[in-house]
Amino acid sequence: MIDPVVDKIQRNPKYLALRRKRNRIGITLTVLMLLVYYGYIALIAFDKPFLARPIGTGATTLGIPIGLGVIVFTIVITGIYVRRANGEFDTLTQEILKEASK
Repeated sequence: MIDPVVDKIQRNPKYLALRRKRNRIGITLTVLMLLVYYGYIALIAFDKPFLARPIGTGATTLGIPIGLGVIVFTIVITGIYVRRANGEFDTLTQEILKEASK
C-alpha cells in the first residue's frame, strides 16, 4: 500500500526535475572522478618515466604534484556537489514537501 503523501511527491513535476538534476550531476562528477583517478593510476602503470621526471634541480618529480592535483580535484568536485545540494536541491526539496503537505 502506497502512502498518499509519497504518491503525491512522486507525481510532482518538481520532484521528477530534482531527480533528473541530481542524477545528472552525480553521474557527471562520478565519471570525471573516475577518469582523473584511473588516469593517474594508468600513468603510474604505463608511463613511469614521465612521472619520474624531476621538477627543477630538486628531488621532487612530476608524480607528486599530479598526485596532489588528484586530491585537490576530489575536494573541488565534492565542494561543487555540496554547494549545489545545499542550494538548489534543498530549495527544491522544501518546495516539494510544502506542496505535498497541502
